[in-house]
Amino acid sequence: MNRRAAPLATLAVLGLAAGNAGAGPGAVGPRYTVAILSIITSSDDVARSYEAELESQLTTMRVRFVPRARLREELGRSTKWTDGCMVGGCLTEVRAHTGAGIVLLAALTGSGTTFGYVVTLVRTDNGRVLAQESERCDVCTESEATGNALLATIKLVNAIPNQLPDEAAEQDAAVEVAVNEASQRRTTDRRRTRRVGLALTLVGLAAAGAGAFLYLGRDDRPHLGLALGASGGGLAVGGLTVLAF
Repeated sequence: MNRRAAPLATLAVLGLAAGNAGAGPGAVGPRYTVAILSIITSSDDVARSYEAELESQLTTMRVRFVPRARLREELGRSTKWTDGCMVGGCLTEVRAHTGAGIVLLAALTGSGTTFGYVVTLVRTDNGRVLAQESERCDVCTESEATGNALLATIKLVNAIPNQLPDEAAEQDAAVEVAVNEASQRRTTDRRRTRRVGLALTLVGLAAAGAGAFLYLGRDDRPHLGLALGASGGGLAVGGLTVLAF
């Protein structure tokens, strides 16, 4: 088997395995829709070859495929679409006109014996990157790099969950957890503060009472009673202040 045939043979096996795994008992219809938004290569022939092979593999995986030509046709009817959109909110137009939940961006670049690829899946509901694979080969042919890019693409597509993560819900849940933790900390701090305030108040009242007893009693050192009473009063006032807040 030559070097070009090896990646494609592996690709066929992966595509068949993914199709069998995704089918399941009674499964019908596509799992999801993927639109090819951009393929950057050294020539149109390489791009067409990559897209044609990808289409055949996605079909076996029960993935609805929207090729570039059809995507351009559909987006041509949009009054909001602007060429150059790759990520972000502008991708909602792709979803609106094709029903695709994911777009594929592929870049196959290089020259001589050095080639590489970057394959990216982007969600159309929020414009965020879902997954990405990249690789560089310093000693290979363009055909080999293209075959490896196809393998990486099938791997990414096969790994897409049947239900995409609800990032907004996850963020809301994270915020709720943070708010609850902060609320619990405030409650704990408030209870600790009340305990401190109550302790200061009780100690202050006791000291003030003792000071009053010494000052008004028969003790020959009334100045000690006055000082103790003043200190106790200060503690009591401080405790009441803490309780008030």
